[in-house]
Amino acid sequence: MRAVTTSPSSPCPVPDVDVVLPCLNEAEALPWVLARIPAGWRALVVDNGSTDGSAGIARAHGATVVHEARRGFGAACHAGLAAATAGIVCFCDCDASLDPGLLVPFVREVLDGEADLVLGRRRPQGRGAWPAHARAGNLALARILRRRTGLRLHDLGPLRAARREALLGLDLDDRRSGYPLQMVVRAADAGWRIAGRSGISASVTGLRSRREISQASAIRSACSASRPSQGLASSPRTTSTKAHSSAS
Repeated sequence: MRAVTTSPSSPCPVPDVDVVLPCLNEAEALPWVLARIPAGWRALVVDNGSTDGSAGIARAHGATVVHEARRGFGAACHAGLAAATAGIVCFCDCDASLDPGLLVPFVREVLDGEADLVLGRRRPQGRGAWPAHARAGNLALARILRRRTGLRLHDLGPLRAARREALLGLDLDDRRSGYPLQMVVRAADAGWRIAGRSGISASVTGLRSRREISQASAIRSACSASRPSQGLASSPRTTSTKAHSSAS
């Protein structure tokens, strides 16, 4: 019998990922959020004018801090994207309503070529976690987006992942609350494959629900000024997969 020599299998390489975390006065939430960034990934906390010491707390917990003086959710997100150097860029809110560890399968879908942009579909955690006005704002966003692009998304949640160079190529210019929606609209117009992952546990804050209603208002104005892209309405590019983990 001939002996067969085997060698230990090499560990899987850690994906090259930056996580953009727009931040405005999130001193209490930051330790929880940063502790859940997957090992080997870089957290980019974009301080948008915090007065509670958020930047110092972020540094103390190992994050790279980017300062963005221009106020606005989109301004903070885009500053993080501009500062990113990794091949894959993820986005996550910084208020502890979402676990950034849930982004792992999002990144895998992008790396495996299954999607160009992956979005999380949130599931309210606990009674009263998603008030009526938040649900109404989110539903309005989904309906407007469907009319504009044909995409059958149910939620435009803040958890998302895509390739950095491709995101920069979208030339996003909204620096306020419409930034996440503009990303999806321009990605759809560019023919991206957009996937939605369901089952993302979340608690929805009043701030986020107001932002979603503002997004709906902003995109309604933009959509009324442009015609839907040909072919998108009849052939939606979204797929849906279910996440197996939940926020702790």
